Amino acid sequence: MNASENMAKQILNASEVDPNKILPIKYPWAREYYKNGVANNWVPEEIPMQQDIELWKERGGLSEDERRMVMWNLGFFSTAESLTANNIVLSIYRHVTNPECRQYMLRQAYEEAVHTETFIYCCDSLGLDPDHVFNMYNSIPSIKKKDDFVVEMTKSLLDPGFTTSGNENIKRFLHDLIGYYVIMEGIFFYAGFAMMLSFKRMNKMIGVGEQFQYILRDESVHLAFGVDLINTIVSENPDVWNDDFKKITVENIKRAVDLEAEYAKDCLPGGILGLTSDTVIQYVQYIADRRLERLNLPQIYNVRNPFPWLSEVIDLRKEKNFFETRVTEYKTGGQLEW
Repeated sequence: MNASENMAKQILNASEVDPNKILPIKYPWAREYYKNGVANNWVPEEIPMQQDIELWKERGGLSEDERRMVMWNLGFFSTAESLTANNIVLSIYRHVTNPECRQYMLRQAYEEAVHTETFIYCCDSLGLDPDHVFNMYNSIPSIKKKDDFVVEMTKSLLDPGFTTSGNENIKRFLHDLIGYYVIMEGIFFYAGFAMMLSFKRMNKMIGVGEQFQYILRDESVHLAFGVDLINTIVSENPDVWNDDFKKITVENIKRAVDLEAEYAKDCLPGGILGLTSDTVIQYVQYIADRRLERLNLPQIYNVRNPFPWLSEVIDLRKEKNFFETRVTEYKTGGQLEW
């Protein structure tokens, strides 16, 4: 690849954008994420929900605390997935000028649509009021605070007049990417994953739990792509990654952890099934340190992972029972390697 081609295919402010000229590949990692996404393909209707329906309708089948945890996580994720899809389709894609990165983002946008369909499927299966579920971001303060925080952090992306020309604008773009990929998808989502997959581990709401397990697999790839995108932009524009910007990034991540802690306390006021708000908060702190490490920033919390089994869930080795539900899993999900 000569110098002019190299400039033409950079992530931001490319000298020319030809969406049909994906070859030669400049960023192989973006191409690999696209292939992983295709290998992971799934749709919610593949997952049986009959046991969940029976348990949900059974008198005394679930406690009020258990029902609240399910409802709150459905409520948060249903709108958060729409928010992330809007950011990709309306904003990030427009500014990222590299074709292989754009190719992955098209795949991610499709996956966000599948995730939104998942919550529609859950509402239909369990007989839930969709207006109630999809408006919980307005009715529950701790959910609204998280959504409002991300919307505020990513407002540059939604400004139709915003460009990535110049260091200050590149810094604003990075700030928003961190809010979207690292905080929304990398921190806010993971407390919900811990709650819902803990529930599944106790053999309750298996269908909903499996839906969340598939979503977690997708989101772990979204996060990895997002961090590589951020770090590559930083490597190509090193002047923007100064001490002041690093400090702002750390403060935003700390604020995200505080908001997630508030949500965990509201969602799990008394604890259920051995799951408490304290352990969820510790997990969020542990996750936040991992996100800081990926951004080449120092850890803050230095806590151990209270849910080591979640690492195995994310890895999704093909010999796990998770892949024994349908033959197609060996042809698709089993291709993912970490």
